[in-house]
Amino acid sequence: MNAVEIRRANSGDAAAIVAFNRAMAKETEDRVLDETVLLAGVRAVMNDPAKGFYLLAERRGSVVGQLMVTSEWSDWRNADFWWIQSVYVEPSHRRQGIFRALYAYLYAEARKREGICGIRLYAERENKSAHAVYLALGMQPARYQMFELDLV
Repeated sequence: MNAVEIRRANSGDAAAIVAFNRAMAKETEDRVLDETVLLAGVRAVMNDPAKGFYLLAERRGSVVGQLMVTSEWSDWRNADFWWIQSVYVEPSHRRQGIFRALYAYLYAEARKREGICGIRLYAERENKSAHAVYLALGMQPARYQMFELDLV
């Protein structure tokens, strides 16, 4: 097995992140994302650390996986939750520990920082294989049901 390197994304990674996000949306929701809007969104995160950051997994110099992290303030805990979003691993690299490596890196970063009270993510209800991965990493189902109103 080849080693996986985890790093924060930089502006030169925008095209790879856009491609991964488009692939993920098509695969998980059969949705085609507008590339122009998506690129602007990715660049917005990269240009404003308050919006979040991306972690990338590389193997032999190629990006093979990603996740984005955003923050949510908790007044109950006087700290931030880090939300994992935009998770994608190239199909040929799945079941090889790529997400596990991304998560381990993020977990270690969260433990080193003051003001991070937890890590959260949401997953499609029917994506049982993803649920199994999250449970194996020590995450537990939350007590909350998610609701939304899509304005776009």
